[in-house]
Amino acid sequence: MSRGARAVVALPDLGGEARRDQDARLEEAAGLAEAIGVVVTDKLAYKVRAPKPATLFGSGQVEQIADAARAAEAELVIVDAAITPVQQKNLEDATKAKVIDRTGLILEIFGERAATAEGRLQVELAHLDYQAGRLVRSWTHLERQRGGFGFLGGPGETQIEADRRMIRDRMAKIRRELEQVTRTRSLHRARRQKAPWPVVALVGYTNAGKSTLFNRLTRASVMAEDLLFATLDPTMREFALPGFDKAILSDTVGFISDLPTQLVAAFRATLEEVTSADLIVHVRDIAHPDSDAQRQDVEQVLSDIGVVAGEGGTPRIEAWNKRDALAPEDAEHAAAEAARREDVVLLSALSGEGVEDLVRRISTQLGEGNRLRAIRLPADAGEAIAWLHANGEVLRVTPEGLEADYEVRLSDPAWERFTKHFL
Repeated sequence: MSRGARAVVALPDLGGEARRDQDARLEEAAGLAEAIGVVVTDKLAYKVRAPKPATLFGSGQVEQIADAARAAEAELVIVDAAITPVQQKNLEDATKAKVIDRTGLILEIFGERAATAEGRLQVELAHLDYQAGRLVRSWTHLERQRGGFGFLGGPGETQIEADRRMIRDRMAKIRRELEQVTRTRSLHRARRQKAPWPVVALVGYTNAGKSTLFNRLTRASVMAEDLLFATLDPTMREFALPGFDKAILSDTVGFISDLPTQLVAAFRATLEEVTSADLIVHVRDIAHPDSDAQRQDVEQVLSDIGVVAGEGGTPRIEAWNKRDALAPEDAEHAAAEAARREDVVLLSALSGEGVEDLVRRISTQLGEGNRLRAIRLPADAGEAIAWLHANGEVLRVTPEGLEADYEVRLSDPAWERFTKHFL
């Protein structure tokens, strides 16, 4: 798919996404296309009451899409839904343009953006899994090979079977390479868990402002643009947190509605960084018309990767971002709502307003559940003593010869880190 290609976006409204704003859905689909340099010339939405097995859209709707593509001299039609290989082929025949569905488009973006070796492998695995499903027997040009002689020779390996076998072999090789990467990542994670610092993971819908917030908190320069999926590869940096010696902040790939299952599976190892975090900060674009629906999409992906919400799960804070983009009356309403909730902070990562409130809330949340601990340490255990002062509340120190008894308030995660690192 060449950059600068002209495209028409077609959205089939199948009735199952009533909670989503149709205009916002069209804008998101166009944003996905523009994220890889495609020029969107037209955005069309159709009510599809009875999806057609051959084309998904009705015949009149297909004609309108074809007319729009011809009028704009578009070489690409983007269907903002999952379509079957047969539907794709029939739509290409009808529109005389290349047709790509939502899954294929997201895979294209991931393929262009993945920067690390692991990211590229994960995207290739997802792409191959997707392509394997596109090899269908309606593609007669793939059936060109037959083997055998005379009456005794049965059909040989068809081209489609050879293609499938090549894809399976390549996928198996990538999975082996990713397993090695996953083992290395697990070792790094285990090492971090032994280290005496809490890990805070930023999650959120794509383009919610995670990377902008990450940069502000860590003074880093991670790519932060007004683009869908600007960040693909996870990034971890230290950041200052009151009451703690230091903390680690993790920026992750953005989530999206109807995220292809192939990508959720391929990026599972990367997303596991979230499962091991001490605290999750869910960054929301509170100015987006579909903010509530986006929240549900993020919660669904977190559930899919095994992150438990509520009692016994990983603590969460919602960072309601882009306050600066709200109208004054909407900002007042959001501020009042956030003030009523202990798990919400209203802020603007762009201007910095409210960011210090978030930092204090993170510190308070990580310190919650602090219990009184009795610890005896040698007088020369300077690193451990300094850590207790930085990460807990030291209430009393009682010297006993060459040792001292400490009474300290520490949370369960902090106590676990302390015991692993110092005892």
